Amino acid sequence: MFNLNGEVVGVNTAIISPSGGSIGIGFAVPSNSAVAVIDQLRQFGETRRGWLGVRIQQVTDDIAESLNITPPRGALVAGVDDKGPAKPAGIEPGDVVVSFDGHDIKEMHDLPRVVADTPVGKVVDVVVIRKGKQETHKVTVGRLQDTEKVAEASAKQEAPPDKSVVQKTLGLELSQLSDEQRRKFKIKSGVNGVLVTGVDSSVAAADPDKRLAPGDVIIEVQYQAVASPADMQKRVDALKGQGKKIAVLLVSNGNGDTRFVALNLQ
Repeated sequence: MFNLNGEVVGVNTAIISPSGGSIGIGFAVPSNSAVAVIDQLRQFGETRRGWLGVRIQQVTDDIAESLNITPPRGALVAGVDDKGPAKPAGIEPGDVVVSFDGHDIKEMHDLPRVVADTPVGKVVDVVVIRKGKQETHKVTVGRLQDTEKVAEASAKQEAPPDKSVVQKTLGLELSQLSDEQRRKFKIKSGVNGVLVTGVDSSVAAADPDKRLAPGDVIIEVQYQAVASPADMQKRVDALKGQGKKIAVLLVSNGNGDTRFVALNLQ
């Protein structure tokens, strides 16, 4: 794609074609983006994209409120790859990335794009908000391989409710995590916490956006570890006593992939 001065301003990629022919509407990659790819092809014979080694999710209004982040912004770190660059740099689940190499991260989708465009091996400043305080971490950007990707935390498929329920809190049926339940829900040995065996469809916890389902394991409630339904109830009662309206849960699926879920305490 050229402008009237003969300068390349984009690389055509697709057209809208309802009937199989062109109707005059097309799409193009901006030339600034294409230049970086061309330079990599010239230098390496292939494209190389930066890698941070985290799984991220959107900072919702509820999560922002619980973290005292106003206005809501950034990318919430739901998990950190043990072999990724973020791990040795000290980035942890629960951190909210608000800046990467001088680029503001306004929402979750900004982070993968900025990281991918960063040269492999570059040492960058990553600014995070951790428990209400801003911190800066030095990260050496890794290389994204085909088997690795920076992604959103994935939802878990629902499983049949477990009958060994011992307690119900916030519309969740909870149980101690036993060896039998590990086998039933295919939960790895390294995953520990409180097992969700049922979700009440009449409460906010059952909202699909909350993504809680039988077989999930609640690891933390408002950044404190819980090991039993009684632990979770005590933590919820304490938060209510402090006047909190929202509790942020660190939740794991059976494979150990973690994510954050904000639940209404009212």
